[in-house]
Amino acid sequence: MPQSNSPSAVFLQFAKWPEAGRVKTRLMPELGAVGALEAHIRLTLAVLDNLCATGYPVEFWWDRPVDDRPGEAESIVEELEGAGLHQGVQQGGTLGERMHRALSQSLRDYDRALIVGSDCPSVDPDYARKAVACLADHDVVLGPSDDGGYVLIGASKVAEGMLDDIAWGTPEVLTQTCDRLKESGLSYCLLEPRWDVDEPADWARFLGTC
Repeated sequence: MPQSNSPSAVFLQFAKWPEAGRVKTRLMPELGAVGALEAHIRLTLAVLDNLCATGYPVEFWWDRPVDDRPGEAESIVEELEGAGLHQGVQQGGTLGERMHRALSQSLRDYDRALIVGSDCPSVDPDYARKAVACLADHDVVLGPSDDGGYVLIGASKVAEGMLDDIAWGTPEVLTQTCDRLKESGLSYCLLEPRWDVDEPADWARFLGTC
């Protein structure tokens, strides 16, 4: 658990609202729409468990407003409400805008804010805590992923434009982000690479860790 005199930090879990045919689409050829939906829900809950185990506050940020009748999201919503976790809604037209706004908003209340995607079960509690520690000496911390993106981004300081004009979903994401951070005058630290779940082989890898 963080010490009471440690700078405060919060983890923000980003997630897509679960609907068949909308989530984990690259798993659909093997699992089908319903199977991919079930995989998305299982991954989301696994990431939530990891973040809650860090000892830091956790908030959950959907990509659309929370439905009064959550349907397929019910198991996730029940978990969040049972744990008393705040549910927010991502704002912005691109992933970069959404992350920048979430980090900026959270840094009004916390010294450090860190975002983890719901398809990143390799971000275990120790890795997440290490990311918090890196922000003692850097403005931004990134957890690279094996596919050229990143599984985690955290900040103790943000700047306008720091996540602009990035080709999201391509192998250039990490490199472009580092370039933007340099251009924005922000220092950053890279953790050791981790993996996320996009392709069937990634899903098999996740199942092998359970």
